Amino acid sequence: MDALERDFYEERRRKWRRSAFWRGVFVTIGFIVLLGVIGAFFGGGPRFGDHIAHVKIRGVIYDDPILDAALKKVEENDNAKALILSISSPGGTTVGSEAVYERLRKISKKKPVVSVLGEVAASGGYIAAIGTDHIIARGNTITGSIGVIMEYPDVTDLLTKIGVTMQTIRSSEVKGGPSPFRKPTEASIAAEKALIDESYQWFRALVEERRGLSGAALDNVADGRVFTGRLALDLKLIDAIGGFDAAKEYLDSLESVEAELPVDTYELEYEEGGFFGPVGKFLLKNGNLERISGQTGPRLYSIAK
Repeated sequence: MDALERDFYEERRRKWRRSAFWRGVFVTIGFIVLLGVIGAFFGGGPRFGDHIAHVKIRGVIYDDPILDAALKKVEENDNAKALILSISSPGGTTVGSEAVYERLRKISKKKPVVSVLGEVAASGGYIAAIGTDHIIARGNTITGSIGVIMEYPDVTDLLTKIGVTMQTIRSSEVKGGPSPFRKPTEASIAAEKALIDESYQWFRALVEERRGLSGAALDNVADGRVFTGRLALDLKLIDAIGGFDAAKEYLDSLESVEAELPVDTYELEYEEGGFFGPVGKFLLKNGNLERISGQTGPRLYSIAK
């Protein structure tokens, strides 16, 4: 065998060794992925096997497409056999609370939904709770606050003292009111009161329908006051005292839900772009940004006081 043939065969051997190496790498990676998929499926892992979905609502409730997207995933996932909704919220905008309520009612048509109330689940937080089939709260949970409130600052006296006057040109005396820069007129107060009364009647009707309360029993709980979990149970605003384990036990007792299913938490993935991303995420998830922005205009709020 001459030198040319030896070089040819040596090059062939090197190519074969390289290709064998990469074939081994790809086979190993594929095997690892396959094991992960099989383990997740038979272990009831996230989204692959049957499971109980878990979604958390924290802070002030507002019109939140990210929360709605997470709830919609639960609604559309046939492997999610039930939903546990953890609520710790002092309230929120009427639109945001309405959106959560309507989404929960859609989910409830397909699978059982149970809510677990944390430190506080009042007003808008309670609207979310009555969207579920079964409500569980701690004995000292603060809930209720069935009512609607709107607040705005009045800085007219301060502006007068420092010699500042706000000039306004508007089409009518109810346009753009109430405003922190001028005293409200009777007409503007009446217009805003009609708006709040209409939203309150909507809230009250939800409680009447979902909790089976009417007459004096409804009047007794729908005046805006808050209740502990123990009082709420006596007043039929909730169904049981307990926590997350009680919710799991309730679902395990249902014939439509297989016992001992694993719980899969559907995280709310808020964007964290830019330097202030983590700060913005904290503000959004804790509702502080909404509390601040809520003072800048006549947005309807139902927040526990």
